[in-house]
Amino acid sequence: MTEVMNNVLLPFLVFFPMIGGLIGYIIGRRNQGARDFWAMAVTLVVCIGAFLLMGREEGYAAVGICGLGLQMESGGFQLILAVLTGVIWFLTTVFSKEYFAQDKNLNRYYLFMLLTEGATMGIFLSADFFTTFIFFEIMSFTSFVLVMHDETKEAMKAAKTYLAVAVLGGLVTLMGLFMLYQKTGTLQMNELQQIFSVMEDRSAYYCIGVLVFFGFAAKAGLFPLHIWLPKAYTLAPAPASALLSCLLTKTGVFGAMAITAKIFLYDAVWGNFVLILGVITMLMGAILAVFSINLKRTLACSSMSQIGFIMVGIAMQGILGEHNALAAAGTLLHFINHSMLKLVLFLSAGVVFMSLKELDLNKIKGFGRDKPLLKGIFLMALLGIGGIPLWNGYISKTLLHESIVEYIHLLEEAGQSAAYMQMVEYLFLFAGGLTLAYMTKIFVAVFVDKNPNPLPVQKKGPYMSKVNAVILTVCALALPVCGMLPYMTQDRLAELGRGFLGAHAPEHAVEYFAWVNLKGAVISLAVGAVVYFLFIRKVLMRRDAAGNVVYLDRWPKWLDLEEKVYRPLLLTVLPFIGGFFARLAATLTDGFISILRMLIFNDDNGRVIPPEDKYFSAYTDGETDKTVYREGFARSLLMIGIGLAVAMLYILV
Repeated sequence: MTEVMNNVLLPFLVFFPMIGGLIGYIIGRRNQGARDFWAMAVTLVVCIGAFLLMGREEGYAAVGICGLGLQMESGGFQLILAVLTGVIWFLTTVFSKEYFAQDKNLNRYYLFMLLTEGATMGIFLSADFFTTFIFFEIMSFTSFVLVMHDETKEAMKAAKTYLAVAVLGGLVTLMGLFMLYQKTGTLQMNELQQIFSVMEDRSAYYCIGVLVFFGFAAKAGLFPLHIWLPKAYTLAPAPASALLSCLLTKTGVFGAMAITAKIFLYDAVWGNFVLILGVITMLMGAILAVFSINLKRTLACSSMSQIGFIMVGIAMQGILGEHNALAAAGTLLHFINHSMLKLVLFLSAGVVFMSLKELDLNKIKGFGRDKPLLKGIFLMALLGIGGIPLWNGYISKTLLHESIVEYIHLLEEAGQSAAYMQMVEYLFLFAGGLTLAYMTKIFVAVFVDKNPNPLPVQKKGPYMSKVNAVILTVCALALPVCGMLPYMTQDRLAELGRGFLGAHAPEHAVEYFAWVNLKGAVISLAVGAVVYFLFIRKVLMRRDAAGNVVYLDRWPKWLDLEEKVYRPLLLTVLPFIGGFFARLAATLTDGFISILRMLIFNDDNGRVIPPEDKYFSAYTDGETDKTVYREGFARSLLMIGIGLAVAMLYILV
């Protein structure tokens, strides 16, 4: 911030929901209905407060808190994130009232839900990495309670994995921030941008960048730190899953965007590093979703894949350098579009779960055959996330795809090989096809297939309240509106957030519906059709003796990284290695001390010399000259030096 402006609205958006959560907990001990409405009122106030920031560049600084103080600002991209957080949190809270009608521990749920909202606002409004980190860690611990809400054995395990990854990632990020502050003297984002904008060689900062990036990548669910995401999303309540997918993982993406835009802007080496992780995450998430037979797990793996798409956009901003206008716009818009899409999808999954208390495709298939409203809502989100023209996801995916194509053209014009980036383009379009394939799979299962043995409905009254029906319908209709009117909606959002990403304005308006851009969507559509009809229906489905469709879980169990790699490594291998070296160090230390005692306190005949005399005294027994002791002292110093050298070698190894 060039000028510190103490606008109290910024800390209000952060701390008011936290205080509101504590007040709601007290209210809930006496009146649960009043608590529910209080939570809605708190999130509504926060939502309105976020809208009040529109059109204003505001800042806030609290000096001295936690040493470096807290700094916040609300311009451009951060304003968009604040409004997005306020709207989604309010809608999810309203949906929660019906979802948790027969649930328990709701005092705890609403308390930590509101604490998490405040922490998320703190991240998105932060003006320096220190403030980001403080609220990032608060959010990790408060959202942990949302994941383990049901308290089943599986939910508790998933929550512990989530917390373990978050804590490990936070510690590594903190180490990187220490090093960054030591080298630059600041963690303020705009100051870092000024420092690094005039730095020609940033190679000395790549290691620091990776350390800071680590914690954000863990929260975003990037491969190979994605292990928590499919399980946490699946086992958390649907409203919590919506918040995790729409916003909490986006805090990690926000951190990655800040590192790239403020420290490694226009840095191709950094861009290629992020690109590799993004492509792997994009593909791995899509493949996991194709194999999944659980509705929420499929959506969870889909979130992982879509985060990969966003990371590809972040990477292209570095690779393209000053030509990054399309990549920046695509990154920002897919960030927003994915949040809108997953809000509809996870809340729709919540509607299914409220009625059947089940999410297995073989058990819930056919649930939506006679529910045209829910079918239409889900279809809107399917077409959006699949990148079908006239829906919002098509706009952002087109921009991301065109940024890759643009770099391919730049390489060809320069006479350089474009094979690497062409492969990235093919994988991008293939992942888009996989998205259509797995979304078609769950749509057909829930809304088309017949179920000869439907589960009994466990919810009294209509399957969806009128209030929630209105919420989902409005959110679903917003998806094609944004896709049909991209210049009025999407482009304006991209323009608002361009400054944070250090992007220039595009040289010309993008012709979204020209054949050159439609071609990518058509290729992905063809890939999706092939994968669905020739792989999913032939390999991942079969018909039983009665001719009914059965969905098969063919994902190899031995490919579970958490169970086969991380848990054995962290709980068995590393403790054994640590224990071995601890015992070795203890043995060496005891031996070293024994040698020193013998050399310093004993004469050559093995007789003990009084400690107060040692070697500099005039001690003599009448037979041995004190010169001998000086020689003994030299030998002792030599042995001590050798011992210290061995110790240093041991530490370094």
